[in-house]
Amino acid sequence: MHKEFANLRRRPLFAPVWLAALGAALVIALAIWIFASASTTTILVMRHAEKATLPAEDPPLSMAGEGRAQELAHVLGEAPAEFRIQGIFVSEFRRTQETVRPLANRLGVPVIVVPAADIALVADRARNEYRGGHVLIVGHSNTVPEIVERLSGHKMPAMAETEYGIVYVISLPRFSRASVTRLDFP
Repeated sequence: MHKEFANLRRRPLFAPVWLAALGAALVIALAIWIFASASTTTILVMRHAEKATLPAEDPPLSMAGEGRAQELAHVLGEAPAEFRIQGIFVSEFRRTQETVRPLANRLGVPVIVVPAADIALVADRARNEYRGGHVLIVGHSNTVPEIVERLSGHKMPAMAETEYGIVYVISLPRFSRASVTRLDFP
């Protein structure tokens, strides 16, 4: 009988050890999940490059615009691998697509065409489909401020029809507020 009580006294000691080990494993798993999901999404939002005056309906890029598109491909195409653009969103208009064509060809990334009028769609797709990545959105003078506001919650001033060198860099951390940096290129 004494042996039976001895076995019973030893078994309760294992329960706290196993419970502590199980609790530690859960804490470690939770920490790994939080670390993995705590990534920041970086979204660059800019207006298309300079456009030609004709045809008025859907003009291509002007010579200056083609030069700006090449410079964009050079600047963003030279980024280290961990900062490279992984996806590009453009509107259905020729000038936005021509602005990113040299960059997309250089990086081999997809160009996703989204209707210019659907600000919510482009913002939500960029945020959700490229979480933790780097995305470029090329819009128009009347859509860029709205896209930035939709992504960041920050009110942006209207863009003039002559402004082409503005790039908004939006950082979207998983667990804190978005930040916006405005870059002005010549």
